[in-house]
Amino acid sequence: MIFHQTPLEGAFVIDLETHDDERGFFARTFCRREFAAHGIETEFPQSNTSFNLRAGTLRGMHFQAPPHSEAKVVRCIRGAIHDVIADLRPASPTFRQHFAVDLTADNRRALFVPREFAHGFQTLADDTEVHYQMSEFHLPGHAAGFRHDDPGFGIEWPLPVSAISEQDTRWPLFS
Repeated sequence: MIFHQTPLEGAFVIDLETHDDERGFFARTFCRREFAAHGIETEFPQSNTSFNLRAGTLRGMHFQAPPHSEAKVVRCIRGAIHDVIADLRPASPTFRQHFAVDLTADNRRALFVPREFAHGFQTLADDTEVHYQMSEFHLPGHAAGFRHDDPGFGIEWPLPVSAISEQDTRWPLFS
């Protein structure tokens, strides 16, 4: 795996390091030692999949509130997404800053999202599937979020929103 530090401390884009031959390739997508060497979470007791029918579908901006904050590794396994994270750590020099990267089935990239970050994405293709590895179990009472169009973050989504959950339209602005 090849780890690329993002402008937000502790968040990484992770590329595969492939071993190619006439059959195709083999690559590691997780290694506890390599993750630990980069200061990344190494325990992921829950995995989730999100399937999205239409391009323009928006999910986010979501996080799980402390003391149950969660880290995650996000990978698009079918289609393509514009993936966005926002630093919500008040003591961080990048507090309230965001970073975006396109994750696609073709580029096979992953994004490591640290604890106390919000996460959201917009699909760039129909029939897009996203896989998440989560460092904590989902606790509905601690699920939180802020609006995807919060002017305090200035996130630019590449497509008009074609589908969004009612809950995601009701999140407040981040204060």
